[in-house]
Amino acid sequence: MPPAEALLWSCLRRKQLAGFRFRRQHSIGPYIVDFICLDVELVVELDGSQHGDALAQIADARRDAFLESEGFVVLRFWNAAVFDETDAVLSKIRLIAEDLARETRI
Repeated sequence: MPPAEALLWSCLRRKQLAGFRFRRQHSIGPYIVDFICLDVELVVELDGSQHGDALAQIADARRDAFLESEGFVVLRFWNAAVFDETDAVLSKIRLIAEDLARETRI
């Protein structure tokens, strides 16, 4: 597991984030997502520098469109943000998960 994923996973696993259950490396169609909370259909993807070029951005947009067509909300964060702004990343994930939970009445 890349270091940014390991750090984020250490914060998400075992329902540590507001009681939401996340899984890592979960298959959806032809894709494997970094993290997912199935209860609220939230996908969290971490991107390294290789995602900055035009071809990677096109592939990421195609991937996100597929996941969204399957009913998932996709959040993307740069690896650097996980290291430099861990609390802000976790806060954003928590807020979106809570909003989705209210919508689905979990």
